[in-house]
Parts: sequence; C-alpha cells; structure tokens
Amino acid sequence: MSATVSIKGFSLSALVAAVRGDAPPNGHKDRIGPAEGSDAELARVRQSDPPFRQAIDIAPVPMWMSGTDTRFTYFNKCWLDLTGRPVEAERGHGWTEGIHQDDRQSYQSAYHDAFSHRRPFRAEFRLRSADGGHRWLLNVASPMHDESGSFTGYIGSCIDITERKINEQAVATVSGRLIEAQELERSRLARELHDDINQRLALLAIELEQLRLNPPAAKSVLTKRIDELQQTTLDISKDVQALSHELHSSKLDFLGLVPAFSSFCREFSQQKKVAVHFTHADVPIWVPGDISLCLFRVLQEASHNVVKHSGVSRFDVELRGVTDHAYLTIRDTGKGFDPVAATSARGLGLVSMRERLNLVGGTLSIKSGSTRGTEIFADVPLPRGAAAVSAG
Repeated sequence: MSATVSIKGFSLSALVAAVRGDAPPNGHKDRIGPAEGSDAELARVRQSDPPFRQAIDIAPVPMWMSGTDTRFTYFNKCWLDLTGRPVEAERGHGWTEGIHQDDRQSYQSAYHDAFSHRRPFRAEFRLRSADGGHRWLLNVASPMHDESGSFTGYIGSCIDITERKINEQAVATVSGRLIEAQELERSRLARELHDDINQRLALLAIELEQLRLNPPAAKSVLTKRIDELQQTTLDISKDVQALSHELHSSKLDFLGLVPAFSSFCREFSQQKKVAVHFTHADVPIWVPGDISLCLFRVLQEASHNVVKHSGVSRFDVELRGVTDHAYLTIRDTGKGFDPVAATSARGLGLVSMRERLNLVGGTLSIKSGSTRGTEIFADVPLPRGAAAVSAG
C-alpha cells in the first residue's frame, strides 16, 4: 500500500514525518520545514490544510499511525474521544493499557507478526472507553511507504463492532439454549418410549406367549382374550402415533394451525386424562411455516407444564388472530410459580418457548401466582398475506 497520498499538494509521507517529528522527505521542504516537535508541526498542518483536518482529524472513525519501531505516534480526535485519554498517554505502547486483558496478547501477537512481515492485518479486540466500559473494535491496518519505497510505519482505522458482537453472543446463547431444550425434549421422549411404550410392548409379548403355550379350552374365553390383546395393541399404537405427532404434526403442514391445534388438544386430553378446552377466532388460514411450528411447540411445551406442575384436571387454550398478530393463551387455575425463578429452571421449558418466539419476532409473557393459577401468553407478528385471509 502506498502512503504517498496528496491532499491539495500535501503528501501523506510529509504528514507522517510531521507526526513523528522527523525531517520531511525531499521535495516537501516548501510545505513542512524542520520539525520543532510533532505537536507543533501537526498543529501547523491542521491550520494550513482544512481538507486534511476534515479527512483525518475529524474522521468519524478512530485512526492511528505507528513508526518503524512499532510504537504508535499519532491518534486522531475520534480515537481520543473514544478512550478519553490524552495523546501523551496513548503514544508509544501506552494505548495498549486499554485493551481488554483477554484480548491483549492475541492483538499484540497479530500486530507484531504483521509488522515483521510488512503486511496488512485485521484484528478484533475490546478497548476501554471513556465511560469505563469496553467497546469491540475491528482494527484494519496497512504498511506505509514513502516516495522512495522505504517502509515508514503503519496506518490503521477502527470500526466499532460492539453491537455486532452483542448480536453474535445473543444468537450463540439462543442456539445453546435451544440445543439444551431439544436435548431435554429428547430425554422426555426417550423416557416415555422406554418406561411406557417399551414396557407395555414387553408385557404384550409375554401375554401372547402365555396364550400360545396355554390356550383356553373354551373358544369364547380364547376369543375374549384375543380381543383384549388386540385392544392393548391398538392403545399402544395410538400412543406411538401421539408421540409421532408431538415430534412433527403433518396436520400442521397440510391443514393449518386450527386443525393441528384442535387435533393436538384432543389427543393430549385422551393421553393425559385431562380436559383441554380449545377455542379459536379469526385465525388466518395460511401462516408461515416457521411461525406455525413455533406456536405449535409453545402449545406442546405449555400443555406438558400444566399437566406436570399445576395439578389441575382441566385447562384452556385460546388461539386468536388480531390484525397482523397471532395470540396464543394457555390458562389454568392450578398451582402457580415464580416466573422469574422458573425461567432459570431446566425443567419448565420456559426458556425454550421464549427463545423460539424470539426467532420469529414474538414475545412471551407469564402471569402466575401460588393461588391464582398460570397464564402463558404468546404474541407473534404475522405478515400481511397471512392476516388477509381468516379461518373465522
């Protein structure tokens, strides 16, 4: 990268010389004379060249320069405003005191490696700001050369990427929580398969073996016993089907939210021996797949929580469409809980519901008390196409 950039006849190499207090390169004696001190020379350049002042010192991003000895020699106004430190404290390697201790070694390693090979480099690190916190910066720098091709140091600029880092961390946290929730759900399904379905199948196999080895003499007794075993087989089949629907509802794909919700509530009621009162109003016929699946998973998780924790024999499910939103409410009158404490608990699945809703721009609110039951309320924005056609 050539550092010989002219601004109204001003050479960047002359700027570098002024910043460091060096004698100016040949050909620029008329613009910058012998240095009386870098601050004085830089001040004179700022006064004599407004475009330079606007482009460098008032640049909207932090900028810096270093000499051939790796020591930093110049920081623009934006940099100094960011750190809140005087330029005297920043020069040399003083500025590295502000690098977060977890990032300092990796940054210095990248800088010195690039410096020794005279090549551009990029590095991300946290720098202490004037308010005492840390900002994430992306530092991009390139080597500078004068008109003769001699290496004169580095010039770099920084971009504040704090918001990007926060978002990345949020995504990572969401992903981690969803993975944990998925593992918990898999564990629950594995227990149901092993402790319920598998045990019943094993018992069915034993009964069939007994029937084969010792068939009843009376035909009516044999017929009755076969009918009983047949009914047991059908019951197991229904429960396996219910588990399959929990993993993925084909009705959700082909029939939409209302039929899928209605079917789930009916099957859940039969399987868990609890009354589920489902109502709906103004729900769009078509809802995007990710939103439909999100609401369906919230319904599943909340329903299991009701059965597991509330102690009631009946609860209500309401699904409504209002303008450009879908609202899902699961309400019971049983034992409540502390929503704040429960959010950090592993078993309630509230984290899973909230993170799923976050992914589709939705929100989750919880009202609960020890004597007034629990209400789970999910609010999801809908696209215009979904809100235009209603299932009534």
